Amino acid sequence: MRQHQKQYHRAARLFGSLLLVAAAGVSAVGAAPAHHGSAPQATTPLGQVVPAPASVEAGGPAYAITSNTRIRVEDHSRDARQVAAYLAGVLRPSTGYRLPITDKHGHDGIRLELSRGAKDLGAEGYRLRSDRGSVTITAHSPAGLFHGVQTLRQQLPAAVEASSRQPGPWLVAGGTIEDSPKYGYRGAMLDVSRHFFGVDKVKRYIDQLALYKINKLHLHLSDDQGWRIAIDSWPRLAEYGGSTQVGGGQGGYYTKAQYLEIVQYAASRYLEVVPEIDMPGHTNAALASYPDLNCDGVAPPLYTGTSVGFSSLCVGKDVTYDFVDDVVRELAALTPGKYLHIGGDEAHSTSHEDYVTFMDKVQPIVAKYGKTVIGWHQLTGATPSKGAIAQYWGLDGTSAAEKAQVAAAAQNGTGLVLSPADRVYLDMKYNKDTPLGLAWAGYVEVQRSYDWNPGSYIPGAPGSSVQGVEAPLWSETLSTSSQVEYMAFPRLPGVAELGWSPPATHDWDTYKVRLAAQGPRWDALGVNYYKSAQVPWPAD
Repeated sequence: MRQHQKQYHRAARLFGSLLLVAAAGVSAVGAAPAHHGSAPQATTPLGQVVPAPASVEAGGPAYAITSNTRIRVEDHSRDARQVAAYLAGVLRPSTGYRLPITDKHGHDGIRLELSRGAKDLGAEGYRLRSDRGSVTITAHSPAGLFHGVQTLRQQLPAAVEASSRQPGPWLVAGGTIEDSPKYGYRGAMLDVSRHFFGVDKVKRYIDQLALYKINKLHLHLSDDQGWRIAIDSWPRLAEYGGSTQVGGGQGGYYTKAQYLEIVQYAASRYLEVVPEIDMPGHTNAALASYPDLNCDGVAPPLYTGTSVGFSSLCVGKDVTYDFVDDVVRELAALTPGKYLHIGGDEAHSTSHEDYVTFMDKVQPIVAKYGKTVIGWHQLTGATPSKGAIAQYWGLDGTSAAEKAQVAAAAQNGTGLVLSPADRVYLDMKYNKDTPLGLAWAGYVEVQRSYDWNPGSYIPGAPGSSVQGVEAPLWSETLSTSSQVEYMAFPRLPGVAELGWSPPATHDWDTYKVRLAAQGPRWDALGVNYYKSAQVPWPAD
């Protein structure tokens, strides 16, 4: 898989000062001439995408998408045909071409192949071959085809993302990419509790995540400020507990049908939804909704501030576990994915003894309903269940004792997802002048968010324990899609690369050039992003 790394790095370093011009090959491959006498365009050098592919062998003539191009799906697979329809939906508005989808055999066009023999590509890998006559994406699974399509998108000019017809030409550099992810867990978290984000806003974020091969969407569905998912057996959780948000306002919640709409939309982009119900702390919205969940039987008022650590479910009451059982049962039934996140962080109002008792009782409930536990890394202060994953959000300056506790759990079989707050919390300010976000973990510029190694980040934790990375986005200061995008971009693609690409490709000097090339793509997509001075953005 990595035999062409030398070629990859050579091309990557050249890209900072030189584009491989394909003008000489344009007429040879039958490309439609540029409209209105515009100058010939350069192709994007093969593999100059984000995340970086595992293996790139560049060379040969470019392929041109023209009015005669067909998208071929030759195995009669419904999943492959859906990926083809997705690709056509991306390409048709900007090219103006019909791009019919056909299952007729042919060696030309854009070919999507599901191959039983391509087991070496794994569950999410793909092979992309481009030459004079065709672009062929081969994968062992539909997810691999979909990821290959994202690479194809980035090999085309940024104008391909536009919603209206653009002049082209639409060239794909020649050669072969063979690619599969380093980690199986590549996540992004959206906090819909501090501020509520409706279905359409979540879908928009899903589409942005999919472009960078993110495969997990972690939804933070409950916190002190709001409960965001309807639970039939405890209706006031959403109706009352979801009625506000940080700073006041009406809040909101997802009906079960709306949550399923998000789950299904994410699945169509090959993302798995990981729902989180944070407990035993971060529970004021639930405590305000049902007095019996409080040890004294008195419901606190709804909360619209941003402090943490003051709330706790009553560990000694049987009704607490009836509540947890009902919530987990209903949420698990709505969630086809493997994981259910139970939070567990900042439970400062829960004694250590009660915390351990609570986790000992709650983890088996999650297992009873067929899900695997994920918890914030404080879970390692209790006894993580077999197969559980701890999500580490500590800082470089987190105490050695706390890191050792996490490492010991990892040595005993607990998996780790890395989300260090001073590296990949997307709500951290870029610098002191950033108008949004917080700074309790420090300022996190683009290079800092990219320039670290998940596999060796926690001393003593086996590299094999690291399941992947996740970029959380907390919403204390964010309430619109534009604000979400400003904090996520350009940092999110770097986290995606840390999760997907082999460590040998992680190099800031080459990455920042590939990242800069994403700017025009985001412009075409209408994505609001921070133009960091660390990134050599193209001149306007």
